[in-house]
Amino acid sequence: MENGIDKLISQKIEAMKNGTNVYQTGHVIAVRDYIVEISGMEQVSYFERVVIGSDSEGYVDAIGRTSVMVALTKKGSKIHIGDEAVAMGEEFQLTFSEESIGHVVDIFGEDKLMGQRFADSIQLPIETPAIPIMVRSSVVRPLLTGISGIDMLYPIGRGQRQLIIGDKKTGKSQIALDAIANQKDQNMLCIYVAVGKTKKEVKDVYNQLLKQGAMGYTIIFAAFNDECAPVLEKTPYAAMTVAEHYMRQGRDVLVVIDDLKRHADVHREISLLSGKVPGRDAYPPDIFYAHARLLEKGCQHMDGGSISILPICETKGGDITDYISTNIISITDGQIVLSARSFEQGQKPAINYGLSVSRLGGAVQTPEMKKRGSVVRRDLLSYLEQKEIFELANMDEMSQDLRDHMLRGAKILENLKQYKFALRTPEEMLRSFEGMY
Repeated sequence: MENGIDKLISQKIEAMKNGTNVYQTGHVIAVRDYIVEISGMEQVSYFERVVIGSDSEGYVDAIGRTSVMVALTKKGSKIHIGDEAVAMGEEFQLTFSEESIGHVVDIFGEDKLMGQRFADSIQLPIETPAIPIMVRSSVVRPLLTGISGIDMLYPIGRGQRQLIIGDKKTGKSQIALDAIANQKDQNMLCIYVAVGKTKKEVKDVYNQLLKQGAMGYTIIFAAFNDECAPVLEKTPYAAMTVAEHYMRQGRDVLVVIDDLKRHADVHREISLLSGKVPGRDAYPPDIFYAHARLLEKGCQHMDGGSISILPICETKGGDITDYISTNIISITDGQIVLSARSFEQGQKPAINYGLSVSRLGGAVQTPEMKKRGSVVRRDLLSYLEQKEIFELANMDEMSQDLRDHMLRGAKILENLKQYKFALRTPEEMLRSFEGMY
C-alpha cells in the first residue's frame, strides 16, 4: 500500500515540474438525469474523467461544438446548473485487483458484499483495441458444460461465443452457472457479469457458486439495477478487459454476460438522453457495433490462452427474430435456444433442439463424442419432427419401425434431462446411450 502512495506522490510532483497539473474547468449548463452537459471544456478528450462538484464524477461521452456530454458513474449531491466541472486530464479507467477472485466486485475496485476497497489494485482501460486476427488461432479445444444436450449435440469450444437465448424464467442463467461449476479443476478462470440485477439476485448467484465450490476461480462483476446507467453499460466491457488481461498471461477465461438485452436497453436510454438520433425500436444506430466490439473479444489466442463467452439474451413470447436477438445471433458462433413450452412440460434444461445451433460442432469434440453425438442429434430431431404429427396418434396403429423410432426418440429426450448442477462427465454421457446404439 505504501509503495502505491509513494508512486502517486512521485507522479504528482513530476506533473508539477512539467506543468501538467493544471486542469481544465467548465460549468454545467444542463442536467438530464445522469447525463450532464458542460460548456467551457475546449481541450477535453473523449472518455476523459470529469469531476463535477465535490462528489460526482463521470466520463466524456460526446463532444459537441460548444459543449460536451458527461455520463455520470458516481452521483453524489444534487447537480445544479452553474456547478463547476473539472476535466482530470486522464482516461476514465477500471480499478481491478488480483484479489477479486472469489468476490463480487464493481468497476471501481470495491467488494460489493463487504463494502470495502481492495488495497492492491491496478488501473486498466475500460476498453482495449480489438485482438488482431493474426494472433488468433483455430478453436479446437472443448469447453465442457457438463450438460449432455450441449456437450453432445451443440458443443462449445474454448474461444467460442455461444449465445444462450430464451424467455424469462426458462433456465438461461442456470445453464451458465452449470458451465461455471463444471470448470472446477480445469484451470479456467470464470467471470460472471451481472447487468442490472438486484442485489438479492446477485447474492443468490454468489451463494449457488459458493456451494458448488466454484467461487475459488470465479469473479462476479456486478452492476446493480439502482446504479447509474453508464456503470451498467461499461461493466461488460470492463469484464472483457480483465478477461483479456488474464488471457495474455496464457489463462483460459470463461465470461458469462447476463444479460445483453438489458445492456441494450441501457445503451438506448443513455443514447436518447444524450440526444443521439434513434433508429429501429428507438435503439441508436450503433447498437450492433456496441455488441460486436464486446463479443469480438472471444477468441483462441496463439499464445495458448482463450476467452470463451456465453452471452445471455432474454426474449418475449419465444420470438428470437426481434432486433437485438438477431443482431447478437449474427455476431456469435451459435445459440442455445430455450423454450418456455419445454420448460412447462418438465424438460430441463428446456433446450429447443430444433432451433439451437453450434457453428463449430464436431471440431471441438473428441472422436467418440462426435460420432455418438451426430447419431443422437439426427434421431432426436427426426423424433421431434414426427412427434408433432403423431402426438395424438395411437401407438398400436403405427408400423413397428415407426413405433421403435418414436420410443427411441422419447428415450433420448428422457436421457437428456438434467436438473441444476447435476453435471455429467463425457464418459457418463456416452454410457447413457450405450444400450441404444
